[in-house]
Order: sequence, then structure tokens, then C-alpha cells
Amino acid sequence: MRVVVGLLLLLLGLCGSGAQGEAGGLGEVAEINQNTDPKHAAEESTEQTTKQTTCDIWTELRALRDMVVELNVHVELLQRENSDLQTRLSSSESELLISKSRIDQLERENAEKPKVAFYAALTDARTLGPYNTDITLKYSKVFTNIGNAYNPSTGFFTAPVKGVYNLQFTVFGYNAGSTGVYVYKNNQRIMGDWDNNYNMFQKYFTKSLVLELKAGDEIHLVLPSGHSIYDDIYNHSTYSGSLLFTL
Repeated sequence: MRVVVGLLLLLLGLCGSGAQGEAGGLGEVAEINQNTDPKHAAEESTEQTTKQTTCDIWTELRALRDMVVELNVHVELLQRENSDLQTRLSSSESELLISKSRIDQLERENAEKPKVAFYAALTDARTLGPYNTDITLKYSKVFTNIGNAYNPSTGFFTAPVKGVYNLQFTVFGYNAGSTGVYVYKNNQRIMGDWDNNYNMFQKYFTKSLVLELKAGDEIHLVLPSGHSIYDDIYNHSTYSGSLLFTL
């Protein structure tokens, strides 16, 4: 009996150990499954994140590509505009150089061109004439004499260069019967003008001439015999001239 009981107890002990072993095995399997599932989930999450990141990168690259294309177009436009500006600038510089050359030429021509102009009044002696013979009028009060072409000592204007000249004179008669002036070129009378003022207290007239003269030609004014002319500090009777242009 003792042997049988001992065997039964041993059998029961082995069964208990087996049950515990099975229970322990199941627990280990469950524990393994529990340890395995989070890792797998993490791998799946990483894979999804990687796919999303890859999509985002391609989206950014496409955006950058489009931006580069747009910038290239803009750069080409700027290059064309810059080329147009450079062309216009070169043209403007050429025109400026031409204009400067023309200005320099005009300045040289103007510097070389003789400057001739004079303006003089007759006298402060009041009435001159009438005389029994023609006399040369000497306009002694000189206000302007650029080029010194007019000689107040002789009353002669001498053309320094060949050209076209403008000459003008004003004659004033004061309480005189007749007043007048002859114009002489060299020794030839080319113009005469006179007036009577018997019924007038004062009498003015002004004449102007445009003459082509050679260098050395002389112009002077003459008071005809029997005529008078008046001047005083107010410069009523004057004589003037200037070079219009050379020939």
C-alpha cells in the first residue's frame, strides 16, 4: 500500500508540475507575443512616416523646380531689358559725343569769328550847321566799339572782314529849316535822306542799311551843305553798326 500511495503521490506531483509547466509555457508565449507586437507597430509607424516624408520631399522638390523655372524666365527677361538698356545707352553716348563734337566746333568757329559792333552819339555841342559845304559827321561819344572798327576821330567805320553788316543812324533836327544825311561807301554816295521842318519844332528820322562789305571798305556819314543836325547830352543823333555774319 505504501508503495501504491507513493506512486500515486509521485504521479500527482508530476501532473502538477506538468500543469505548471504548461501554464508557464503559455505565459511565456503570451509574454513573447506582447513583446513582439509593439516592435511591429513601431516598424509600421516608421514605414508610414518614411513614406509621408518621401512624399513631402518630392512635393518640395517640385515646388523648387517650378520656382527655378520661373526665376530663369525672369532672369531672361531682365537680361533682354538690360541688353536693350545697354543698346540705348551706347546710342545715347554716341549722340552725346556727336553733340559735344558739334559744340566744340561751334565754339571754335565762334572764337575765330571776328566780333564787330559799335554805337556812338554825335556831340554835346547841340546844333551843327548849316554849312556852305558838305562835312563828314564825327560821332565822338562812343558807347560801344567792339573790334575797334569805328574811328571817332575820323567818323569812319572800316569793315575788318568780308561779310554782311547792319548799319543804322538816327538824325534829329531841332528848330532848323532842313536836316539830312548822306551815306558814303568809300568815296561813293550810296544813300541820302533829308527832311524839312519849317512848320515843326523838332524832327526825327531813322534809317537802317544791310550792306555786303569787303575787308577795308569804309562807311561814313556826311551832313549836306545847307542842312543842320542837332545833338546834346541826351544823345538824339546816333550812329551804330554790327557784323551780321562773315562771307
